[in-house]
Amino acid sequence: MSRYRPPSPPMAPYITVEGEQALRAELEQLWRFERPIVTQSVTEAAAQGDRSENAEYIYGKKRLREIDSRVRFLRKRLEVLRVVRELPTDINKVYFGAWVELEDENGDSCRYRMVGPDELDPALGYISIDSVLGRALLGKTLDAEIIIQTPKGQRTYVITAVSYQQPGAQS
Repeated sequence: MSRYRPPSPPMAPYITVEGEQALRAELEQLWRFERPIVTQSVTEAAAQGDRSENAEYIYGKKRLREIDSRVRFLRKRLEVLRVVRELPTDINKVYFGAWVELEDENGDSCRYRMVGPDELDPALGYISIDSVLGRALLGKTLDAEIIIQTPKGQRTYVITAVSYQQPGAQS
């Protein structure tokens, strides 16, 4: 049995102004505040002697590797991201940054914002443009019918509203 896994499809390189600010704030927090504290605690734990049985040293090094890995990822990702600072020319269609209200076949309503994969947050209603629903919505207009396949079966939605906020404005 092979352990091969096909590479994941590339993520969309788009991000909102708010999303970029959040990633930069996370990078700053990790690099300037958390990493120096963890480095200091590892240094102090190493000075206590036997490192093989020193839990503070072992877990400190593990946390340092996690921080360094995240910092590396954030730096590389921020290099390739394209910040969307303008509204699309046709604001009647669903594009990146749009707030979309959908109604399902039962009459239930939901509201989503189309964002990049780095900003995904279901609690806020942010869905990725790379998701199944996101790809189905891109380019659609008001009153368009969307049919998607979910684990629970086929779902039908109708777009009841499309709106945009000025890039950089808080929602």
